[in-house]
Amino acid sequence: MRVRIVIGILVVVWLAIGVAAAAQRGYFSGLPASCASAGTIALTIGAGPLNYTGLNPRIACDIPQPSP
Repeated sequence: MRVRIVIGILVVVWLAIGVAAAAQRGYFSGLPASCASAGTIALTIGAGPLNYTGLNPRIACDIPQPSP
């Protein structure tokens, strides 16, 4: 039971650091313009403290355009 609490606290701290990193990069200044923007925000939050080691996660996704 005690291990679960410690793991839970570590996960919350990890994600809080990721949110701080995303905020410092200005990712929350507006709505994501594309799936790539939303993915980059999610990846930055998930990477957490790794962002401060120089990791700069980016996602590129191609959405098919409708045919004319």
